[in-house]
Amino acid sequence: MHSNKYIVIYSTVMVILVAVSLTFVAVGLKPRQEDNIRIEKMQNILESVHIETTVKDAMEAYKKYITKTLTINNKGTEIAGVDAFGVDLAIELKKPAEEQQLPVFIATLDDGKNYTIVPVRGKGLWGPVWGYVAFNDDFNTIYGAVFDHKGETPGLGAEINTPMFERPFDGKQIFNADGIFVSIGVLKGGAKPDDIHNVDAISGGTITSKGLEYMLKDCLTNYEEYFKNKGKI
Repeated sequence: MHSNKYIVIYSTVMVILVAVSLTFVAVGLKPRQEDNIRIEKMQNILESVHIETTVKDAMEAYKKYITKTLTINNKGTEIAGVDAFGVDLAIELKKPAEEQQLPVFIATLDDGKNYTIVPVRGKGLWGPVWGYVAFNDDFNTIYGAVFDHKGETPGLGAEINTPMFERPFDGKQIFNADGIFVSIGVLKGGAKPDDIHNVDAISGGTITSKGLEYMLKDCLTNYEEYFKNKGKI
């Protein structure tokens, strides 16, 4: 029978070996994980302008279609020397509005037209929700939108990243006829067919829907001056 001292030493050695092994695995996998995050981000940006890609061709498509990136402040002024792709919006949104760095991505599609893409981020029912919204050259009309989440309920709030929910954003406008920023509402019970400022909420996913509505208003407000200056709204 082994002594208590032996058991303690053996257990300690095994814990150390396992910890060291896990550390080596984590360090080894980190570059691959970071690459996967970058590629997924590229895919989401491209999906906002209706370009579907795979993991293999996402980087090539991103280089082809994203022809310009810039970072601005909430006054719409470009901030020199800041890589838009590297900006973490989750961090920026914790700063005072006047200190935030806001990414902008310009896509030039095969039709020769330019579309402006901005990121959005907010809170759902169970965790963060985020996405990208692309605008036509009037800087008012939405060309496309893509959303995702960390842990919304399958079949309910998780539906925000399905075409059924995302497609109705196409053609909606964030400024009214008087040039006032109104964002996009997500209405429980449904939006009228001719309503250019609202979309239908997810059935059974009211909290996630409202969270997404708040996300759009809070994040797009930061780009209001930029959109007005560019679109002459």
